Amino acid sequence: MAIFGENGKKALDGLSLISPDLAKYMVEFGFGDIYQRSQLDVQRRELVTISALTALGNCQPQLSGHIQGALNIGCKPVEIVEVIMQVALYAGFPAAINAMLTAKDVFIERGILEAE
Repeated sequence: MAIFGENGKKALDGLSLISPDLAKYMVEFGFGDIYQRSQLDVQRRELVTISALTALGNCQPQLSGHIQGALNIGCKPVEIVEVIMQVALYAGFPAAINAMLTAKDVFIERGILEAE
């Protein structure tokens, strides 16, 4: 899976240990049906996913994975930051702050941003 690579496989394997059906449905529906639609390219789909997870405000592990995935497929850090900024207007500052801190951690981990 080009979006998530080895990290995605590990997460999916972990989920499969407890619920193979949930893992299967997530892959088949989410990535087999939805992500394969031609109306949006995969980069836009990842940015939309980041915005939705940001708005939920309590999905940091999934948000981290999708930020990693977005970077893997060519989204720019500035695009990710801007999506989170846009969501602040509609979902509030607490959700956006949580997302921005998650993005910061991913950027530091990937060497995009230096740790303080």
